[in-house]
Amino acid sequence: MDYRKTNAPTTTVNRDMMELCGDTGNVYETVAIIGKRSNQISVEIKSDLSKKLAEFASYNDNLEEVFENREQIEISRYYEKLPKPTLIATQEYEEGKIYYRNPAKEKEKLQ
Repeated sequence: MDYRKTNAPTTTVNRDMMELCGDTGNVYETVAIIGKRSNQISVEIKSDLSKKLAEFASYNDNLEEVFENREQIEISRYYEKLPKPTLIATQEYEEGKIYYRNPAKEKEKLQ
């Protein structure tokens, strides 16, 4: 999923946990699913930001040449304004865009 085009809120939203865990029937399992997806999104955002900021890296060891780069600042501000990975993951979960499975439950069904 493209995290830049998400319709997730940028601020905290109160949610009904019983409605949120309707698919799994377990609040803790739902939180674990959202948490794992949140970590995946966070890693993706961080690597994307690192790639973009690497373009501006200077490899000089001269302390006198420290300067501000407007483009670098704008990129950083853009990423700061994005919704938090947890909010994006929760939105994806509510929309049914996250595929998850529980191997323990599948094993119980087979026996």
